[in-house]
Formats: sequence, structure tokens, C-alpha cells
Amino acid sequence: MDTSGRVVAEILENFSPGLRADPASLRQRETVTLQGSPETYLVWHKSDTEGGPPGKYLADEQGVPRLLVDPGINGSHRTLPDGTTVTKFDAPKATLMSYIIKGILNHQLPWTLVLLGVMIALVLELAGIPSLAFAVGVYLPLSSSTPIMAGGIVRALVDEGMRRRLQGHELTPEELAAQADSSPGVLMASGYIAGGAIAGIAYAAVAGGMAAVAARMEQASTAINPFFAGPYSDGLSLLPFIALAGLLLLVGSNHRFEDAAPRTG
Repeated sequence: MDTSGRVVAEILENFSPGLRADPASLRQRETVTLQGSPETYLVWHKSDTEGGPPGKYLADEQGVPRLLVDPGINGSHRTLPDGTTVTKFDAPKATLMSYIIKGILNHQLPWTLVLLGVMIALVLELAGIPSLAFAVGVYLPLSSSTPIMAGGIVRALVDEGMRRRLQGHELTPEELAAQADSSPGVLMASGYIAGGAIAGIAYAAVAGGMAAVAARMEQASTAINPFFAGPYSDGLSLLPFIALAGLLLLVGSNHRFEDAAPRTG
């Protein structure tokens, strides 16, 4: 295992005896040090499921896979044979796009599921439900879709307050939507999105490139903060989230409507 969360482990599964790659088609080589002795293998990127799961394998000179390389992003092996937990980074959007691209390139796209999704989207649109928002909530995990729902609740509260304050201005629905879109809360929410992406990259860089620094920070936080680990750690992380949501609600609700003067006559 390296600092990026990539795991190189010996293949313990009983794959098909005929599972092997054509050595002539494997031109890339990679050197791996196991048990103190470096060895060079042929790199095999297996894309189908015949004889074994797809993934990156390190094969010998005869094309027989000897090692399985599990990536640090979207990796499936989170525990080593000795019980050590490996930190992995999930990328659900990238996974979804990879399934679609691989299915198109390999001519193995599950068209039955695609057509079923199209029909579900048509039914949702006819029922007045945004199909895109529904699809995002389906394929994203709860850890990613719950903050989106919280942001939607904040937006609904801001829009309702704005509608009540502009009740006497006799604005059309289009003008109300324009006022909502010009709210400083929208700009602040955009900053939240950019800040979240930057923070995620920074976290991955620290966890992958500076593992020793991350370990010391975790040890210091555990020693200083009694709520950093344990059953109440999730509750502690909710405090800054609630503060950010409250600040967004406050900024969005304090929008001034200079251009929305009451209509007379």
C-alpha cells in the first residue's frame, strides 16, 4: 500500500485456470517491492468480466496475473488481509460516467436499463417532478444527496420569505424568479460549491501526499478533542454544517429589492 491509498495484494481468489493475457500485447511494465525484494511485472488492464473481475493486474512473463492493484479512488478493497483498514476516496459521478463510456466503447451498454430510465424520466416529467434532480438523488449516496436536500430546504425558505415581502408589488412569476436568482444567497451557495471542491482536493492531497502529517493531525485532534472520535463524532461535524446553512439562510433573506417598486395604477 502506498500513500495514495493504492493497494497491491497477492491474488488469493481461485480464478479460472485459463485466465491470462497475451504477453505480446502487454508493453507496460511496473516494479513492485514485496517483502523487501523488487520484482518487475507486466501491466494488464482487464476490461471484461471473463474469468475474473475487471481491473489492473500485474502479470508474469507468461501473462498470468500475480498481483491485483486496487486504486485509491473508487477502490473496492478497503481492508487488507491482515485486517488493516485502507482509506479510499469515492467518486460516484466519475464512476457513473465510466460505466457509460465503457459500455459504449465495449458495445456492452445495458440498453434495457437505459430505456427503463428513459421511461421513468418521462413519467416523472409528466407528473411535474424534475427527472434530473430525481436521478441525482438516486445515484448519489446519502452522504452527498443529504446536503443537497438541506440546501433545497434553505432555498425554499428564502423564496417563501421573498414572496411574502414582495406580495404587494404584483410581480409576475418570471419577475419573482429573476429576483430569487439575483439573491446574494445564490452567489454564496456558488462559493460553497467551489469551496467544497477545493477542500476535497486539499484533503485528498494531505491524506495521499502527506500521510505522516495527516496521522499527526488525527492523533492531536483525538488527544485534544474528546468528541473527535467515538459515537458523538458525527454530531460534532454537524455543528459547522448547521452554521453554514444558517449563514446562507441569513444572507439570502437579507436581499434588498431596490428594483421591485410597488406598481401603481
